[in-house]
Amino acid sequence: MTTLPQFSRTFLHPRYWLSWLGIAVLWLVVQLPYPVLVAFGRQLGKLAMRLLPRRVEIARRNLALCFPDMRAEAREALLRRNFESVGMGVLETGMAWFWPTWRVRQCFSVTGYEHMARAREHGRGVVLVGMHFLTLEMGARMFGMLNPGIGVYRPNNNALLDWLQTRGRLRANKTMLDRFDLKGMIRALKQNEILWYAPDHDYGKTNSVFVPFFAVPDAATTAGSYMLVKSANPAVIPFVPRRKADGSGYELLILEDISQSLQGADKETVATRMNQAIEHAIMQAPEQYMWLHRRFKTRPAGHENLYAQNKAKAVAPTTADSPLADRSSPQP
Repeated sequence: MTTLPQFSRTFLHPRYWLSWLGIAVLWLVVQLPYPVLVAFGRQLGKLAMRLLPRRVEIARRNLALCFPDMRAEAREALLRRNFESVGMGVLETGMAWFWPTWRVRQCFSVTGYEHMARAREHGRGVVLVGMHFLTLEMGARMFGMLNPGIGVYRPNNNALLDWLQTRGRLRANKTMLDRFDLKGMIRALKQNEILWYAPDHDYGKTNSVFVPFFAVPDAATTAGSYMLVKSANPAVIPFVPRRKADGSGYELLILEDISQSLQGADKETVATRMNQAIEHAIMQAPEQYMWLHRRFKTRPAGHENLYAQNKAKAVAPTTADSPLADRSSPQP
């Protein structure tokens, strides 16, 4: 059972004053016109590359592992665009939490809504596969304005920020469930709710299987998707909240329902098919994905640590072309 955080007088204690200052600054900044926010976000991302060298190396390593056939210079260009998106993602969090509904509504368009409409016409619950794009907060807000649903989340360690993020996410959605509340998720799907669920992080060996993810053959992938599909027979619809290349706002890409390919399959097959769907979604905006987390930190017994200090230099540059190598125009 998930208990959502409530505002507490303890948040007025001096230990939270620095957090309140950061919140106030973010609120003020996101009142600026959107083109200014795009330019500021890019510069913030460039600054992050200088201030967060460890995260840069993790992102660089992930790109090398996932796209070994991409030219080294193309990967570096993608890395730079990705960190520009990291900076923008910080501002988009504030936009999602603080912008009024009218301002959010005028900044996005929708493609593929017929896939969601079809699932709702048949009265099915929906697992909305929401990958960890840097635009995920805006994506949740925008999709909730179309169809309010239920989000699956990890509580923030800072109690004030936990309350704030929950408050922000519920501006357009019904409620939130802790990522470990599997019973609550299944119950919601059986009640034909829309459940925002992100299976694309490494959650450790417990309840995970090792299946391919891009060019990594043994990535730890949650088996939670299998339990949801087996228990509730929902529609399974990936979506991508993609920042538009022209700086005019966002496009919600709602992709095809993949549930038919998951029914009756075992854990490994379900996890593999989900990863394939996630890969396809990521390729719609690879520079906007959250490459800076250690996606491959959990390894099968006896396998090497892919993030050891000397490993980042172990992938030799290649001159082979890649589908990403031609994406030379950075997105905002």
